[in-house]
Amino acid sequence: MDIRVVVVCATCQVHWDADRESAKCTNSEHAHRRIELHRHRSAVILPDGASIMAVSFDTHEPYTRDRSPDYGLYLDYQWQPPWPHDHLDWPDFGVPESTEDVSAALRSVLDRAHAGQRVEIGCLGGHGRTGTALACLAILTGHPARGAVDWVRAVYCASAVETPEQEAFVAAYHG
Repeated sequence: MDIRVVVVCATCQVHWDADRESAKCTNSEHAHRRIELHRHRSAVILPDGASIMAVSFDTHEPYTRDRSPDYGLYLDYQWQPPWPHDHLDWPDFGVPESTEDVSAALRSVLDRAHAGQRVEIGCLGGHGRTGTALACLAILTGHPARGAVDWVRAVYCASAVETPEQEAFVAAYHG
């Protein structure tokens, strides 16, 4: 498994590779967290049986797949794959401004998965935004909002849903 360490400043909503980049925040009053990141190319089976690929952005080979997806929903504009895709405006380490936009995009992903298409969803690290979106997809497919964060951490990645703001977004999400 390819692992790298990034440093995160949630206050400034920035991160940098601990071994390869200069600090993007040098404010000594900000709490900086070191996080080990690993690459995701993970099939997640939702409560209703729909399958979604959850992915992280691999800077070396971002679009290499055994089989390309039919469609991708990406939560970061760094993604520019050669297959059909859309982007959802969602700040790193944050939550989107519009719950309606999130619901419309996630319902489109579900419709495509239910129709038999191979779909994927991803941000950069595959944890915060991707984990939050997967928890919301779980809610849309029948899982109670209470416990959706625990569900995604159990079936996808223990590091999913990174911030208290993202946890609150899931808890309040109604689809």
